[in-house]
Amino acid sequence: MLNKYPLWKYLLILLVLALGLLYAFPNLYPDDPALQLSTQKATAVVDEQALQKAKSALSKANIDLKEAELTSAGGTLRFNNGEDQLAAKPVVAAALGDDYVTALNLVPTTPEWLSSLGAGPAKLGLDLRGGVHFLLEVDTPAALKQKLEVSSSEMKAALRKDRVRYRSVDIEDGVLSIRFLQQSDLASAEVLLKKDFSEYRYATREEGTDFFLDVSFTEAAKKEIEAYALQQNLTTLRNRVNELGVAEPLVQRQGSNRIVVELPGVQDTAAAKRIIGATANLEFHLEAGLDDKGADIETLSFRDGSGRTARLERDLIITGDSVSDASSSFDENGRPQVNINLDAKGGKQMSKVTRSAVGRNMAVVFIEHKSRSRFVEKDGKMEEVRRSYSEKGIISLATIQTTLGNSFRITGLDSPRESSELALLLRAGALAAPIYFVEERTIGPSLGAENIKLGVSSAQIGLLVVMLFMLVYYKVFGVFANISLALNIILLMACMSLLSATLTLPGIAGIVLTMGMAVDANVLIFSRIKEELASGVPNQQAIHSGFNRAFTTIFDANITTLLVAVILFAVGTGPVKGFAVTLSLGILTSMFTAIVVTRAQVNLVYGGRKNKKLYI
Repeated sequence: MLNKYPLWKYLLILLVLALGLLYAFPNLYPDDPALQLSTQKATAVVDEQALQKAKSALSKANIDLKEAELTSAGGTLRFNNGEDQLAAKPVVAAALGDDYVTALNLVPTTPEWLSSLGAGPAKLGLDLRGGVHFLLEVDTPAALKQKLEVSSSEMKAALRKDRVRYRSVDIEDGVLSIRFLQQSDLASAEVLLKKDFSEYRYATREEGTDFFLDVSFTEAAKKEIEAYALQQNLTTLRNRVNELGVAEPLVQRQGSNRIVVELPGVQDTAAAKRIIGATANLEFHLEAGLDDKGADIETLSFRDGSGRTARLERDLIITGDSVSDASSSFDENGRPQVNINLDAKGGKQMSKVTRSAVGRNMAVVFIEHKSRSRFVEKDGKMEEVRRSYSEKGIISLATIQTTLGNSFRITGLDSPRESSELALLLRAGALAAPIYFVEERTIGPSLGAENIKLGVSSAQIGLLVVMLFMLVYYKVFGVFANISLALNIILLMACMSLLSATLTLPGIAGIVLTMGMAVDANVLIFSRIKEELASGVPNQQAIHSGFNRAFTTIFDANITTLLVAVILFAVGTGPVKGFAVTLSLGILTSMFTAIVVTRAQVNLVYGGRKNKKLYI
């Protein structure tokens, strides 16, 4: 019989719609802006007394608190809006002191029975929630130079072990040059290094009475190091962002050497830049003896501004890359310190060096990679030229009392904040290459709220206009189309929630566009039905032909749009991806509702009956 669905098909449609309603429902329960309280030291705990202290401070500052509760992770303070959350952070941090960590967070309000089913609200993008956006550039040439510097220490140790005499080692423009006085030493060194350091390319040259062995990376090794530097920086930045306690951050690669970092809810750009952009690392060196001279010695100043200096051996013991864990605390005199745990390789190297250096001084050197920018005129245009440089300073210079192993501590730090930040950087991992801020944007929570308000208003107005048009132009069939349109929006939000897709302002534009596209399919079907009726085809046959013959046109039109949306998602970033996601999902859900759900409604009302007139 024409225009009749079997029972199983109706039940399947109802099941899909019921699941859509279920997983779209959590969007009525948006996350609460909150402060997450945790402890900095093992001796402190987040208890009811700490919560009361925070609540009293907020009350004095006239900041409304929605709810305060103790959780397994510490304590949580919920607020009514993002502005109260941001205003409360410095107040709570000052009230609780340095023993506690206060982090911005978002706490879900979805009922437990929905959460147990894996249902949750769609995430909001930076433009809707507020926060900071950074575009970072990785200095890959610096990664190559750092690798050469580490290798130079290993090469010098190998040459000394085999008693191969060399005069100096210099690194310039990605080439490590070893100078010899005898050609026989050059030949011996080349054979030795080619055997132990096969990833390098070797070339020999003469300058006057000196012989040089130039060591540089092969193209394959260079690409591998650059790729590793970018991937390692991505991992390290994710670790640092997680340490900041930001809810639902975004850290992703863009292009060959850039990284995008988005921190929803964060408004203190200075603090975020200080942690994220810090390309700091540690190096451990032995102090040089009084009689030691030459290119293997360097003189560094102390970071405390006292003007003191010390002469250190250039050879590295270990770097911060060997640190497996770090925590800040206080020594027996109440001064800040950082407790260090090394990995197996780092602990073995530290033990090997300090075993024969008991009684000597060991320096902990803090290194920061920075850059200076200046504008120069080139071809009549002003261009920015960035020059990278490193600042080295000694944190502490202490006597080695006994052989050191996998655990020890660093003292000589100026403040608890400095010790906690250094511990965070070491715990999160050292950057494999310096990074520079190319772009920075801040979106306030009030602007995000305004974006949501305007976006929702535009969607409501668009929905109302489309529904009125369908009702006026297609009468009863317009009612079918409007019901399908409402169900389409519910299914779209359910899909976004299930896939944990991020809803952005362009994403809302995609939803508004989807509304028009959803009824566009119905317009094609209904117009085809009207044409069939005008040519004298019976009502049931007109309905059947309208749906069947319009399907190919609808399918082709939607597939081409879907292809464009997929390309947008593949090559776009940030807001463009948000638009592509909602558009893609909207196309798929609109085809289901416009063709299947609308057909089910028409079949229920008109199918299998002799109808004298169709209200279309």
